[in-house]
Amino acid sequence: MAGPHQTIIIFGGTGDLAHRMLFPSLYNLFADRLLPDDVLIIGSGRSEMDDEAFRASIDLQKSLPEDRYHPDTAADFLQRIRYSAVSGKQEEFTRLRDLVGDRLDRGVSVYLSTPPSLFAPMVEGLGRAGLSGPTVRVAMEKPIGQDLASSLQVNDAVNAVFDEDRVFRVDHYLGKETVQNLLVLRFGNALFEPLWNAQGIEHVQITVAETVGLEGRVSYYDGVGALKDMVQNHVLQLLALVAMEPPASMAPAAVRDEKVKVIRSLRAMTRETVGAHSVRGQYGSGAVGGQPVKGYAEELGRPSGTETFVALKAHIDNWRWAGVPFYLRTGKRMPVRSSEILIKFRPVPHSIFARGGKGLEPNTMIIRIQPQENIQLQVMAKQPGLDRHGLNLREVALDVSLSTEAAGQRRRIAYERLLLDLIEGDPTLFVRRDEVEAAWSWIDSIREAWDQAGQEVRSYTAGTWGPSAAIALIERDGASWHE
Repeated sequence: MAGPHQTIIIFGGTGDLAHRMLFPSLYNLFADRLLPDDVLIIGSGRSEMDDEAFRASIDLQKSLPEDRYHPDTAADFLQRIRYSAVSGKQEEFTRLRDLVGDRLDRGVSVYLSTPPSLFAPMVEGLGRAGLSGPTVRVAMEKPIGQDLASSLQVNDAVNAVFDEDRVFRVDHYLGKETVQNLLVLRFGNALFEPLWNAQGIEHVQITVAETVGLEGRVSYYDGVGALKDMVQNHVLQLLALVAMEPPASMAPAAVRDEKVKVIRSLRAMTRETVGAHSVRGQYGSGAVGGQPVKGYAEELGRPSGTETFVALKAHIDNWRWAGVPFYLRTGKRMPVRSSEILIKFRPVPHSIFARGGKGLEPNTMIIRIQPQENIQLQVMAKQPGLDRHGLNLREVALDVSLSTEAAGQRRRIAYERLLLDLIEGDPTLFVRRDEVEAAWSWIDSIREAWDQAGQEVRSYTAGTWGPSAAIALIERDGASWHE
């Protein structure tokens, strides 16, 4: 079958993600004439309602920038949407199949915006209803399981119905412009790649910081924690893109082959090493953005050993990265919302400015992913002045602001790209099964080491950068976190 799929089914269509991200993204694609002319979008949730009630619940004007919302376009878009309730009964899947009708031959893309526990039963229901043939693809939001064993169960259940080449595992970070720009930065410029190794780079930092707390995710988050919720997917995806070998091409298999090699090369943590290479934290009461906030246990309503912050010192055991530490951290109730990668290059082998010169620092590259996307390279320059007693140096920034360079071009929601790739069948920015399972293997080694070593969570004040032990983790090596 050639061409983009002409029917889109969204399970979890009444949920928050669908209303904040998926429907606005589909609207933008529709408005830009990137969807098939006769596209049909079917929302599905547990509640019974008719098409008009479901359409009325989709508030595009609230979710879109003012300059993107056009009433006539929105009305046309909403008329393409139907609703079919599915709570798990097989007759409901059959009714959904009947709604698709002969459109099945023109391609159906199914998006599972549901709790992970529903992936297997939803896919099995689709299979029994005849919505799983070669013209159907299925996309699943992370996480895929809670550990390697459960991930294998989910993947086995999904692959029993859908071949692997029709399974699209979503990590929305891969749809962000700066994340994709990382590939271009590395492999489209002769300037950086010769230095992108243990001889040129001293260490790498990856930070994914959130200001939010539980925010209505109590039932999901407790018992899961930051390691499984953020490191296993977002953080490791960024690490893989930073550390991967050059792929032979931008073909999906070539890119994903190199990513999985990196994750398989991560050194497992043990009872003996986990104490020095990891820190677990849980936020207490404090203030974020000038507003007082409750501690995690108070939000939860009971004490808990779940971590809301984790810092790790990771090693990639291969030729390119031998001896280079990768410092990873992520947490909730941080001072700011920020996702960034810092590359610290090695210093010059000999400084000719040592006598009398001041301030010589190694070059640093900062790749900011959110909230503002840009790439900044810190280089050394001379401080203006007569310098009669030796040159005085200072760091200056070579700043590539993507918002400035792409002025006049609309910055797209990450889900727009991912939904369009799903509809068109391009799996490059989706996560393959072996990649998910390699990530879980490494995460499981940390969890097991924590249990064996009895490593407890350390308290930190909301609105700070985590426990003081996280600062010590990196400063023992003579480095410091970028803040």
